[in-house]
Amino acid sequence: MLPFPIPHDFTDGFQIAYWRRPEFYLDPVIRQASSTFARLPASVVEPAIARLRADLASVAWHRRHADLLTRESVDYGYRLLIAGRGDSGTP
Repeated sequence: MLPFPIPHDFTDGFQIAYWRRPEFYLDPVIRQASSTFARLPASVVEPAIARLRADLASVAWHRRHADLLTRESVDYGYRLLIAGRGDSGTP
């Protein structure tokens, strides 16, 4: 098992891929593609998105998360499993 840090510009659009690009979460199409957002009721998501929109507009998000903006990747606990050959020599 190998750590799989998520790069800041990861092109796969799963939820954590936008950790350094929170403005992507404002796009309803991106939220619909996320199982996390899709499972939550609008009564939870919409106020959170409104807060994020306000934080981005006021630059509060950038001040609060300035340490993230300098990082190239973050380890969010994802792990890569690599299947290898067993003792029998068969894949």
